[in-house]
Parts: sequence; C-alpha cells; structure tokens
Amino acid sequence: MAAFDTTRTTYGVATFANRAFALVADLATSIAAWNDARITNNALSDLTDRELADIGLVRGDIDSVARSNLIR
Repeated sequence: MAAFDTTRTTYGVATFANRAFALVADLATSIAAWNDARITNNALSDLTDRELADIGLVRGDIDSVARSNLIR
C-alpha cells in the first residue's frame, strides 16, 4: 500500500510567508524588550542610593538588571 502526502506545498510560498512573519514578530519582540529595558533603567536611575540598597542593588547594577531576561 502506498501513501501520498498532500499537506505540503511544493512552491515554498508558505515557507517564505512564515519566515517573513517570523522576522516581523522577532523585530516586534526586540523593540518591546528594548523598551522594557529603557523603562526599567529610567525607573531604577530615579531611585536614591538608599532606596537601591533597600532592594539589594547598587548604582552599578542598574544596567545589568535592566537588560536581564529574568523577569521578561
């Protein structure tokens, strides 16, 4: 008995469209991550040294915390 798979496209149009949509989605994700890091950086920069110490940070940690992927 032979089987013939008819669910795949032969022209590659769907593959190109999927890659294009994935590129746009990746770009949107990158922009959202950049904006989140910017907002976090600004919020932490506005805190005093004492407020930063209360949450266990020093001013030098702000950049690494803002760009961290732990929360996102």
